[in-house]
Amino acid sequence: MSRAIVWFRRDLRLADNPALAAALNAHATVLPVYVHAPDEEAPWQPGAASRWWLHHSLTSLDADLRARGAALHVRRGETLAALRALAAESGASAVYWNRLYEPALVARDSRIKEALRADGIDAQSFNAALLFEPWDIATGQQTPYKVFTPFWRAARARLDVRQPLRAPRAIEPPRIGGGLAIGALQLLPTIAWDTGFDTWKPGEAGARKALDRFLEGALGDYADRRDIPSDRGTSRLSPHLHFGEISPMQAVASLEAASHGSAKLRADAEAYLRELGWREFSHHLLFHFPQSAERNLDPTFDAFPWTRIGAARLARWKRGRTGIPIVDAGMRELWTTGWMHNRVRMLVASFLTKNLRQHWLTGARWFWDTLVDADLANNTQGWQWTAGSGADAAPYFRIFNPVTQGQRFDPDGNYVRRWVPELAGFEGKAIHAPWTDPGRLRASGYPTPMVALDASREAALAAYRSCKAPGNPHVDSRRTQKQRR
Repeated sequence: MSRAIVWFRRDLRLADNPALAAALNAHATVLPVYVHAPDEEAPWQPGAASRWWLHHSLTSLDADLRARGAALHVRRGETLAALRALAAESGASAVYWNRLYEPALVARDSRIKEALRADGIDAQSFNAALLFEPWDIATGQQTPYKVFTPFWRAARARLDVRQPLRAPRAIEPPRIGGGLAIGALQLLPTIAWDTGFDTWKPGEAGARKALDRFLEGALGDYADRRDIPSDRGTSRLSPHLHFGEISPMQAVASLEAASHGSAKLRADAEAYLRELGWREFSHHLLFHFPQSAERNLDPTFDAFPWTRIGAARLARWKRGRTGIPIVDAGMRELWTTGWMHNRVRMLVASFLTKNLRQHWLTGARWFWDTLVDADLANNTQGWQWTAGSGADAAPYFRIFNPVTQGQRFDPDGNYVRRWVPELAGFEGKAIHAPWTDPGRLRASGYPTPMVALDASREAALAAYRSCKAPGNPHVDSRRTQKQRR
């Protein structure tokens, strides 16, 4: 009787799981396994909010497996050693898994596949996380895309919507001992900072519920309302997608079905599909430019004169005490719930990298620890895009004005009022510039801005001009190349 191991990572679902489906199709018994080895993801081990989600997602997966006659077998330690031991203990002749694309994990998984095959164990991997793997889409010159629009045009033309794989009805596992309880991994916080996370429901059922809620509600106004942070106008699927509790193909197939026959819903579905395209593009970039997780994708920015501010001033940004209402609202929402609306993410990132002139990695690392949807590809691309150092980046001179952005996307101040209750006494658009009423501002207890927006914008532009000036070897090199052409 043939036996196999299915190694779960960030594919914590039973439906549309190609590794699980292939193993069940080829083997009589299948052992579902999770190996906890965060050090193998260095330097980007999961942050605190991600660990919280992981605990609950693993618990949900285990319950789903138990309902089908199996259970999640948990081990801790070096992954290759654990898989070898499990193969020996269970008599498994094959190990199946779904691929990941972060630099450290690509290298790790390649070593594991080679070692297992050298042991005589059949090692197979599959795509479960992306619509297109990073090597599937290339320019006419067979080089990676560095601009989103042509990337998505090429990807969208090739997108073939398929029916997702069904979850198995039953799984028969081999009987072995030695597994750990999920609680033994100590993923949950020892201090109760997660009380605001109770709006989330990690796990496959939670992902399906979030998708259904989106399809039945926000999808109908998605193109028009997605930038309004006070609305529930987005899918909030990002953590579910990151942990693989739902596949992007499941989302696409559901979008296709929900929008069929309606031109309005088709337009809204396409707008959301484009956001999934950004996720694909981010993974494409990180795979082809693995150094971008820590270094500027545009080397011109290597000469950018970032500033250093003390820990106390940086803490004002982290805890939502900058004196800029919509920035503070976003940072408090993040601290409380582990999530932040995407429009606001751009605003807080612009304020940190441009108005405060802090290196984008400072913000990326804070997001990494506090976001439940912390994804290395998306996090890196988002921060580099806003900072101006990434692929398809916003022009550097596009420095978001948080006052005008707040007045445009939160015109009644509902979002700010929810997260910055000190400003509840301010009405309408005035809530986004409370310093214009000094007396009321003093009475509120809310701080004055830690920097002047106009002056800090001009300082950022001057810093940008300095790194673009002759003498920067990257600038000089580009000029020489243009002259030769």
